[in-house]
Parts: sequence; C-alpha cells; structure tokens
Amino acid sequence: MVGVGAGIGGGLVYLGLHSIQHLAFGYSEGSFLEGLLEAPPVNRVVALVVAGIVGAVGWYFLRAWGRRRADHAVVSVEAAVGGKRMPGLVTLLNAALQVVIVGLGASIGREVAPREIAAWWASWLADRAGVSARERRILVACGAGAGLAAVYNVPFGGAVFAVEILLAEISFATVLPALATSAIAALVARLVVPANPLYVVEQVPLHPQIVVWAILAGPIVGFAAVGFVRLTRLAQNHRPKSWGILIVMPLVFAAVGVASLWLPAILGNGRSLGQLALSASLPVVIILVITLVKTAATVGTIGAGAAGGTLTPSLAIGAGLGLTLGGVWQLAWPGEPLAAFALLGAAAFLAVTMRAPLTALLLVMEFTNQGPELLAPIMLCVAGAVAVGYVLERGRVTGVA
Repeated sequence: MVGVGAGIGGGLVYLGLHSIQHLAFGYSEGSFLEGLLEAPPVNRVVALVVAGIVGAVGWYFLRAWGRRRADHAVVSVEAAVGGKRMPGLVTLLNAALQVVIVGLGASIGREVAPREIAAWWASWLADRAGVSARERRILVACGAGAGLAAVYNVPFGGAVFAVEILLAEISFATVLPALATSAIAALVARLVVPANPLYVVEQVPLHPQIVVWAILAGPIVGFAAVGFVRLTRLAQNHRPKSWGILIVMPLVFAAVGVASLWLPAILGNGRSLGQLALSASLPVVIILVITLVKTAATVGTIGAGAAGGTLTPSLAIGAGLGLTLGGVWQLAWPGEPLAAFALLGAAAFLAVTMRAPLTALLLVMEFTNQGPELLAPIMLCVAGAVAVGYVLERGRVTGVA
C-alpha cells in the first residue's frame, strides 16, 4: 500500500508539473527547454513573476499558520522519519506550491514534493495499522524513497536513498521493504511517467585518460560541491521571515526570469542544463556561464524562501563543472568524449551535496542508462569528491576550516 500510494503521488506530481509547463509556455511536445525556446521570450519573465507571487503568498500564509499552531507546521521527511507527525493538508499544500513554481520555471528541484507526499501517506498508513515505532520509521523512509523512485523512474536509486540517507541502516528489515516499495511505486507511476531515461547520453567507452582525470578531478569537484552546500545552507538560514517573503520572492524570481532571456537553460529543476552538459550540445565556455548563473539562481531561489530540493540542480551543476574541467583536460590529453567528463562530474558533485555516494552513483547511472563501462572511474571520482567534502565539513565543525 505504501508503494502504490507513492506511485500514485509521483505520477500526479509528474502530470501536474508538465501540465503547468505546457500551459505556461504553450507547447505540447518536446522537452522543457524546447518549449521555452519556441515560446515568446517574455513568457519566461511573466511565468517567473507569477511563480514568485504564487509562491510568496502561498508560503507566507502556510508558514504563518504553522507559527500560530505548532501542529500545522511543515514537517520535513527527515523529521517524519524521526517520529514527528506530518499534517496532511499542510504537507499537500507545501508540495503543491513546489510543483507550481517549478512548473512555471523556478530554479529548484522538484523531488521533495513526491517524497513528502509519499512519506505522509506512509505515516498515515503506519498510524492506522498500529505498527511499532521502528516499523513506522522504516515505512516512512521507504515511502519517501518510493516517491523519488516514482517521479524519476529510478526504483533502485529510490530504494538506496531510503536505506542510505534516511535510515542509515543496511539490514533485511530495511532493504527488503525499500526495494519492494520503490519497485511497486515505479511500476505504478509508469502508467504516466515515461520509462525512458531522464537524460539522453551516449554510451561512453572506457579510456585511460578518463581514469586519470577521475582521480585528479574528484577533489576539485568535491571542493566546489562543498561551496555550493554552504551557499545553500547560508541562503536557507537567511531566507525572509514573515511578510518579507512577499517582497523578496517576486523580486528574485523576476531577476531569474530576466536572466533567462539570454540563458533559458537556467530555468526549471536543472534538467535542461544537465542535458546540455551531458550531451555537450554547446561550447564549453557557454556551458560554464550557464552553470554559474544556474548556481546563483538556485541559491537565490532558496534564499527567497522557496521550498524544494537540490538533487537535479546539483546534478546539472556538477555536469557543467565536469564538462568544463574535461574541456581543459582535453587540451593536454585529447580523445575522450566530453560527455564522459560531465557524467563523472555530475555523480561526484551530487554525492557530496546529498552526502550519499551510493545513492548519487546509482541515480546517475539510472538517469543516464549507462552500463558498467564507466563504473570504476565514476567510483574513483566520487570517492575523491566525498573525501574532500568530508574533510572540509569536519574541519568546519571542529573549527579548523
């Protein structure tokens, strides 16, 4: 039942998001970026302004409600796994606001919405079934992972997300329900979610230069990812309180919309930039500029008070950074397809921002439908990035960094 509910929730999020995109930008086929390019450029600014107003008003009242009544405050998935109860109406409204603003082009991830919906459903079921506290914790975590699996069609990645990040426990009691719920959710959501990979990427062969690059670039990507994490954390801690969101969010969103007149790939959850980088569709310098602006747009969106995730933005930024470093590397040792560098950069950057190397590795492999050919260099790059991230974050806690 948890898997079925998560699959339905993920499917509804997918349908809602794409319906809003098609309505806002007037396209019926093709990718989000293709729709943006076909629509009049002014639509991007108008859509972002509308997103800013809707998000600001919605979250202002939702959070004010939570401040007046503690039992109506938004509860995160992590807190729900820890035992807190998720209020149904508030959770659904919070998820709906995320879907609306991302559909209108806000620069933030969509993956939190299906996770919250599925976690709330699992929590509700667990309470009705009268299970133990430990069983409830496992079901809520598995529900959240299944929501991720459903909306992106990544059953293995969703299961590992639940086990590695939310539960941090590998046992029969966690792995079996995680695998089952994510598999069921992905199958149910497949009624509306396409079965094809999220990104179209050529099968990249293994060459010696990518192995050497993976060892050298991993720490660099890890350093950049830690910087992104600290920026988003700073933005989260300084987002506007109370009525300030009514001013800040529309202004920030309007600024992102204006920037998209020249760089449309910065809009949305990051899939557009990720696809451009993973297919090396544009010159490296242009991809780098889009990556930098996308980073600023995502941090600004979080700082403006929007709720959402950083999964796909992180993957996109990592792919852009990997492509850039790969372009420089090719000047000294040419021969490797640029897509390989973007792929490794995406996995390494995502591993640090999620603090979950296994989940990041599996998600990137499922997103791009890559075979085992590049598994070893991806693991090397991820290991180097995560090691640097661990050292820097530990140093920050202890006061060294």
